[in-house]
Amino acid sequence: MIQSANLGLRFILELGVLAVLGYWGYRTGGSTVTKLALAGGAVAATAVVWATFVSPNASVEVPAAVHLLLQVLVFATAAAALVSLHRPTLASVFGATVLVNAALMAAWNQ
Repeated sequence: MIQSANLGLRFILELGVLAVLGYWGYRTGGSTVTKLALAGGAVAATAVVWATFVSPNASVEVPAAVHLLLQVLVFATAAAALVSLHRPTLASVFGATVLVNAALMAAWNQ
């Protein structure tokens, strides 16, 4: 039961990355077109990288070290985006949640 909840949390964190990066892109852009392009581009690029290399059904199998590095980069990018949006507390909570989730996933071989 708790292991399933941990997998559910992981999925929520992944969706959170997309939401944060979309919000970051929208808040960072100047004009409406730039805002939409940054938001859409950040979300699309992240989703493509995740689906291609990181997800459980990834289309390209990469070495474990690359897999881990990509996960760290994606989650760290979202935390950095929160910091750039002047939300350091939220970035810290997000980062800590990701770390606890990752530790549990490793302990339970998820």
